[in-house]
Amino acid sequence: MGFDFIYLAIVLVVILVSMVLHELMHGLVAYWLGDDTAKAQGRLTLNPLKHIDPFMSILLPMLLAISGGPVFGGAKPVQIDTRNLKFKEWGFALVAIAGPLTNLMLAFIGFVIGHVTGVIYQDVGFWTDFVSTFVLVNLGFCIFNLLPIPPLDGSRVLYAIMPDFVRRIMESMERWGIVIVFLLIMVFGVAFSSFMRDATTGILNAFEWIVW
Repeated sequence: MGFDFIYLAIVLVVILVSMVLHELMHGLVAYWLGDDTAKAQGRLTLNPLKHIDPFMSILLPMLLAISGGPVFGGAKPVQIDTRNLKFKEWGFALVAIAGPLTNLMLAFIGFVIGHVTGVIYQDVGFWTDFVSTFVLVNLGFCIFNLLPIPPLDGSRVLYAIMPDFVRRIMESMERWGIVIVFLLIMVFGVAFSSFMRDATTGILNAFEWIVW
């Protein structure tokens, strides 16, 4: 039982760090591309309270951790005024992809640390749990947020390459996007968990190929 509490504490810390850096990079890339909306709203900060969505950031990933499923989630979306962005739709896509790529890079850094120290290959207690959780949670955030469902980041990338009528459909889905995601998880939970595990395993195999 004590281990469970330690594990959940590790998950919570990793979620907060991963989520904050994910959203911060959205805001920074938008700022670099000419839009200061995120800065004006105080989102260019490491303060997790500015980024937390109670369900997506805390409740969902913690429930997944307790159930033993792949851990993923999201945060309060950074607001962007695309009219101010360089490259317009493509600028929006760059802002969107910055978040998942940050999580992918964090996961890779964690994997390299675990590889060099050996903690991912043998159980040395707390550090094995921490590094493995850090890698898996960041991969979960990366994969989940790349799904092409508004308002997840993958939809922003898709938006840049889709024709206007598809963009209008995606815009109409925007307000219901999180509800759709939640329903997909509830209805297709087993298949969704299988997809997340398979995608995570594929990326981990790529990491192993790179470091070896």
